[in-house]
Amino acid sequence: MTRRNLMLLAGLGSAGLLLGALAFEHLGGLAPCPLCIWQRWPHLVALAGLAGLMLPGAIWPLLGALGAGTSGGIAVYHSGVEQGWWSGPSACAAGQDLSGLTAEELLDAILAAPVVRCDEIPWEMLGLSMASWNAVASFALAGLWLASMWRR
Repeated sequence: MTRRNLMLLAGLGSAGLLLGALAFEHLGGLAPCPLCIWQRWPHLVALAGLAGLMLPGAIWPLLGALGAGTSGGIAVYHSGVEQGWWSGPSACAAGQDLSGLTAEELLDAILAAPVVRCDEIPWEMLGLSMASWNAVASFALAGLWLASMWRR
C-alpha cells in the first residue's frame, strides 16, 4: 500500500470514529460522558496529519499517529474506569460529600454535576464497551499512520 493510501485510510478511520460517536450521540440518543468527549479531540489532531498528502515531511503522519494514539490511551483509561480498575476524574463521578454546603453551594454542585457518568457502560458489543472499541481502532489507526511514515 502506498504512503498516500495509508494516510487516507488512517484519516478516514479517524473521521469515521468521530462521525460514529456523533451518530451515537445525536441519532442514537447516547449522551457522552466527559471522558468520551476527551477521546474525540485527538482524532481532530490526527486529521491534521492529512496535510501530509500535500506537504512533504514525516511530521504529518507523526502528528496523525500521536493524535490517534492519544485517543487510544484515553480510551484505555476510560475502559479501566468503566471496569472499576481505577477511579476516573472528579468530573465523571457522583458521590461527592455534600454535607456542610449552603443551599446555594448545593444547588451549584447539582447544576455542575455530570449528566452521564464515566464509570457506567451504556453500550457494548462482543463484551467491549465503546471506549474499548475506540482504543482498538485508535491504536490500529496509529499503526497505519506510522506505517505511512516509512513508505515513500
